[in-house]
Amino acid sequence: MTRHIYELPDWPDFKWDSAALVEPLTAVCFQQGQLIGRMASLGFGLRQEAELTALTQEILKSSEIEGEILDQELVRSSIAHRLGIDIGALPPIDRNVDGVVDMMLDATNNYNAALTTQCLLAWHASLFTSERHHITSGVWRDDSKGPLQVVSGQIGRERVHYQAPRQIYLIMKSNNF
Repeated sequence: MTRHIYELPDWPDFKWDSAALVEPLTAVCFQQGQLIGRMASLGFGLRQEAELTALTQEILKSSEIEGEILDQELVRSSIAHRLGIDIGALPPIDRNVDGVVDMMLDATNNYNAALTTQCLLAWHASLFTSERHHITSGVWRDDSKGPLQVVSGQIGRERVHYQAPRQIYLIMKSNNF
């Protein structure tokens, strides 16, 4: 049994059954249309509040998946600031939260734009601010430093959660992705 997508024999040449996807994608599009219709009937203030709440939850849950617990009020405040929504007294700015919010807003607002090297590196720079992480951000990784790993724990007692195969780095870099 494979644990990672890159262990599949035909990776990275992905294949799928378009016919099998038509029905579930049609259902999702229909529900999306219903939601958009309901949102259009709301007043401007309620639409803004719904958007603010949805984005806040999306960012909190996405960060939680990565083991990062963000302060809900800081996330909400950062989103409100960027969307120009007045939510009253704002908590102090947190540069780390702002970076996550910047990246997520860019991804959701520009979902149909091409995913470029410039975009990926900008997201990386947003997520890994120099004051919080001791890494060089916004550039391709130097492969000479060893394998890419997701690690947690104290120095000397680290736990490796994931180690990327070298071929991922080489494919991305050679394709200028």
